[in-house]
Amino acid sequence: MSTLVPEVLAGLLDDAAIFPPGNASLPEAVISHAAHLRNAYAAALGPLVVRVADLALVWDGPLSVVSRLDDAHAAVAAAGPRLRALEVALPAAARADEVRSLASLGVDVFVEVPRDARRSAVLEELAATGLSAKFRTGGLTADMYPSPAELAGSIVAAVRAGVPFKATAGLHHAVRHTDAATGITQHGFLNLLVATAAARAGAPDEEVGAVLASRDECGVADGARALTPEVRESFRSFGTCSIREPLDDLARLGLLPTAWKEGAA
Repeated sequence: MSTLVPEVLAGLLDDAAIFPPGNASLPEAVISHAAHLRNAYAAALGPLVVRVADLALVWDGPLSVVSRLDDAHAAVAAAGPRLRALEVALPAAARADEVRSLASLGVDVFVEVPRDARRSAVLEELAATGLSAKFRTGGLTADMYPSPAELAGSIVAAVRAGVPFKATAGLHHAVRHTDAATGITQHGFLNLLVATAAARAGAPDEEVGAVLASRDECGVADGARALTPEVRESFRSFGTCSIREPLDDLARLGLLPTAWKEGAA
C-alpha cells in the first residue's frame, strides 16, 4: 500500500463514474480508472462500478456490478473473475426474505436497504445470511437524501446487527454542506465514517445523527484522524462519480498529503 494513503482510507472510494451526475461514458470511465490505478493514491480506490449491461467491456480489472435481484446469478457468471462485489436493489414489492437467494453466490453482496417499513426486516435477513447492506445517501433530487436522523438509524441498526455496509450517491465531499448549484444539502463521507465509529462505540441514534449533521470541517477531520482501521469492518466503501473531488477534500483537510497530486491524472 502507498504510504500516501492511510489504512483507514484504503479502498474507500468505489469508482462510479458512469452513474449520475457524472455520467461518464463507459470507455472514458475505464481509461480514467486505469489511470487512477497507476497513481500514488491508487490504494484509496475500490473497484470500478458498472451495470450488468456493461459486462461485455474489455477490462480485466476488478468490478462491482449493480444488478437487479432477478439478474444477480447471471451477473456473477458474466463478470467471472473480475467480480469483487455485487450491488443488488430490491424491487418495491419484494419481501425481505427474498435476499436469501443471494447468499449462495460466493461473492460480496451489498443489498440496497429500502427506505421504507422493510428496513428492519431486510437488515435482519442480511445479518442471518452474511450479506452486506447498501445505503442510498443521495441522488438528483432533495427527497433522495435521507435526513441525518434517518441515516443514523440505518447505521446504528446495521452496526448492532453486525451487518457491514457501503453507501452510494450524494457523497461528493468529505463534510456535510449545501451544494451551491442545486441548493441541496449533501452528506459528507467523513461524517459517515466518524458516525460509524460512534455507532460501533455504542452511541445512540441521536449522537450518531449529530455527527452526520455536523458542518464543522475541522471537528469532523479531527474525528477522522482519530479513527482506527477497525471502523472499516462496518463502513466498507462508498460509490463516487468523481475520484478527484474526495481526494482533493482529504488533502485540503490534512488527511492525505498534498503530494498525491504530483502524479494525478
